[in-house]
Amino acid sequence: MPLNTVVNARDGSSRIVLSEPSGSRAEVSLYGGQVVSWKNERREQLLYMSTKAQMKPPKAIRGGLPICFPQFGNFGALERHGFARNRFWSFDNDPSPLPPANQQSTVDLVLKSTEDDLKIWPHSFELRVRISISPGKLTIIPRVRNTDPKAFSFMFALRNYLYVSDISEVRVEGLETLDYLDNLMRRERFTEQADAITFDGEIDRVYLNTPTKIAIIDHERKRTIELRKEGMPNAVVWNPWDKKAKSIADMGTRTTQQCYV
Repeated sequence: MPLNTVVNARDGSSRIVLSEPSGSRAEVSLYGGQVVSWKNERREQLLYMSTKAQMKPPKAIRGGLPICFPQFGNFGALERHGFARNRFWSFDNDPSPLPPANQQSTVDLVLKSTEDDLKIWPHSFELRVRISISPGKLTIIPRVRNTDPKAFSFMFALRNYLYVSDISEVRVEGLETLDYLDNLMRRERFTEQADAITFDGEIDRVYLNTPTKIAIIDHERKRTIELRKEGMPNAVVWNPWDKKAKSIADMGTRTTQQCYV
């Protein structure tokens, strides 16, 4: 049977451990409602976590799968990437109906707006996520409920930090011929000309109207990670490279050998 337990990590944080019979395992922090580790059945780590990551307020956790809500990046007036990743989440004892998570180890979490949140973003909400692990797959299902009398708009993103062997040996497929906004060029709009994205320097792009499947191919490890998504039209490709990484206090070491999509 799949397992779902709560442990105290060495850094003092509480984590939910999801595991399944084939050996894959994920750890979820209640701070940020964030997946901080995902290992496959061969115990290979698939997510990057900075050696300097802080697991408590006020900073967000540098690595794993941060949840960006109700804003992504600086596309708005709130703090960068919104505040959901800087809040403590709770177990969801009354999750919305979803298909049965058969043969999966699952946890349901919820973040509800507080009075402090309403001071900086005046919209009442409930943000729920279901995180499940099964052989070869990690699934995250987000749901936003408007508990405000008025409609509101928001942004939602999963800012994946995918662990790879060497960024120069990585290519991203599925974004060819698409338009993107280049954040290094004041969000100027371009069209991707390459048949795959490769890395030889800093990159920070928002690809528009992307397909439901994007592949990250790590040639050195002979491993492909497929990202599959629904209802999330855009995709970000980001790597700070050496110079920018050194200016990020909590990034840690070996940064150019990591890939973030």
